[in-house]
Amino acid sequence: MTTDHTEPLSLPECSRDLSGGTARPIRRAPDPVLSRQAERVEAGTPEVVSAAADLVATLREGETGAGLAAPQIGLPWRMIAFDARRHPRIRSAAGEVVLVNPRLVEASRWEHGREGCASIAGLTADIPRATRIVVEGALPGSGESLTIEADAFEARCIQHQLDHLDGLLFLDRVPGVLSLHRRHHSCDA
Repeated sequence: MTTDHTEPLSLPECSRDLSGGTARPIRRAPDPVLSRQAERVEAGTPEVVSAAADLVATLREGETGAGLAAPQIGLPWRMIAFDARRHPRIRSAAGEVVLVNPRLVEASRWEHGREGCASIAGLTADIPRATRIVVEGALPGSGESLTIEADAFEARCIQHQLDHLDGLLFLDRVPGVLSLHRRHHSCDA
């Protein structure tokens, strides 16, 4: 299944219903789970489906921005959730998506842009990222493969979450101290 900004995302029923989750507290730096490589998991296991529902419940709380990675809720697993539709600077929006074992397969058109993070309170930074990407992963529950083409803010959000899976925070990508800023409003990525 492939999606981009011109095609609405149609997920299988087993992946659409992740409503039974419980919001978990966000882990803050310097929590060790945020600085280590996350582990691959089997997308179809009940534990992964339950964790995906918790990730979505936490994302829906609204305090986290447009995306979350499993390490941010204390799980050292390769799983991300994102939903860029509410952000004012979107050009593509796949909707609310959870990917298990995601990987970046294509990246182009690099630009600097402002980012913040739920795991680092009060700071944003200008970070270079690709503005056009292709990411692949599996859907929780079915394990069905999904390819997403994203651009602009959604691409930035996905790359930010992928960094969490590799034990990186956005501060690890800051090119210099002049790129750091205090967070002023919720539109900071």
